[in-house]
Amino acid sequence: MNELGDRGERVEAVALGDALDVLARFGAALLRAGDTAHRVRDLLGALARSMGLEPPSVSLTLNSITAGIRRDGEHATLIREVGPPAVNASRIVALEAIARAAPGLRPADLAAQLAAVEATPGRYSVALIAAAVGAGCGCFAFLNGGGPLEIVGAGIGGGIGQWLRARLIHRGLNQHAVTAVCAVAAAATCAVIAFVSSRLGFGTAGHPAGLISSILFLVPGFPLVAGLLDLLQYQTLAAMTRFAYSAMIVLAAAFGFSLVVGLAGFDVASQPPLEMSASLKLLLRAVASFIGGWGFAILFNSPARAALVVGVLSLVSNDLRLVLRDAGMMAAPAAFIGALTVGLLASLVASRLDVPRLALAVPGIIIMVPGIPAFQAIVLFNRGEMLEALQAASLCGFVTGALGIGLATARVLTEGWRRVDR
Repeated sequence: MNELGDRGERVEAVALGDALDVLARFGAALLRAGDTAHRVRDLLGALARSMGLEPPSVSLTLNSITAGIRRDGEHATLIREVGPPAVNASRIVALEAIARAAPGLRPADLAAQLAAVEATPGRYSVALIAAAVGAGCGCFAFLNGGGPLEIVGAGIGGGIGQWLRARLIHRGLNQHAVTAVCAVAAAATCAVIAFVSSRLGFGTAGHPAGLISSILFLVPGFPLVAGLLDLLQYQTLAAMTRFAYSAMIVLAAAFGFSLVVGLAGFDVASQPPLEMSASLKLLLRAVASFIGGWGFAILFNSPARAALVVGVLSLVSNDLRLVLRDAGMMAAPAAFIGALTVGLLASLVASRLDVPRLALAVPGIIIMVPGIPAFQAIVLFNRGEMLEALQAASLCGFVTGALGIGLATARVLTEGWRRVDR
């Protein structure tokens, strides 16, 4: 079938089935890389219009995409599986760049570009990612009140756990089982380091900051925040499936962590931070926040420049959050202000880096995700300490919600009321 193009010449109309197939494949790739459901819908609409079609009707979950499209009495519907979820910021950047390309895109052209993006290997080696994650876990230990022994234990444990996770995931093993195994490996490594060091007279074993911080790389912060943003954009089905996935990952990590805690007999109650001068504390917190944010951006396969920017965003926002906490502010309002700061700053620099704001804003707040209360709550529930467990779970829920609302508020302030996630 022929249609008139913009310049009056005859062009071949896009085959409806071919267009829908490649659009669904594109949407599945974006979801698999960690993008929000609302953004996926927007980009599919933009791609359809560039092909001369109306935006498709789309239903999204974490592991499937259903799309339907009509044209002049024709209609087509397609369901595609998404595959195992992951986070790949560089792939989100590349796919969104394709969607912003000039009009007139053909299904075959989109399929070729999509295949090239999917064939692109990760930016960083397994060893570098493990080292970055280890550094981030060590910084978490310091920010959570740990001393040098806990920092070293959490860093080594987190690095080993991430290296093992990469190897097992590469073999196609179940993510939940891998998470539990890696939690055991990371926490056990940290526990052994603490035990041996205490025997040698370098410290006392049992401080929870290092033990819990060693497994914080397993917290699904990106899916949690993306789910909150989806919920605020009425993408309820996608949000609920993301929350279910995140809950199962946290439970799997807590299961492995609880085995180590039970065998080692460690306490998971919060302990006071190290005493130091205010200026030194501010400086060290800034360094730890930068390294932690940068390390998790590397884990998410962010471009190198974007990873450095994420480190700076984490430095500014997390230091601000901690200063507010020191001044007596409650945890959730302080987290909201920190996330709002990240969102506003990400809006300023995203266009200069030519990356989606999501690729900066979400990694920038991961260091503020309350992983320690989450694992404390599960371990305390398992021990029957209900009041303490409920307190930790409530803190985790309020802080996580405040982070998502902070990012959404930043989008409202920079883009207006019609769009929250873009």
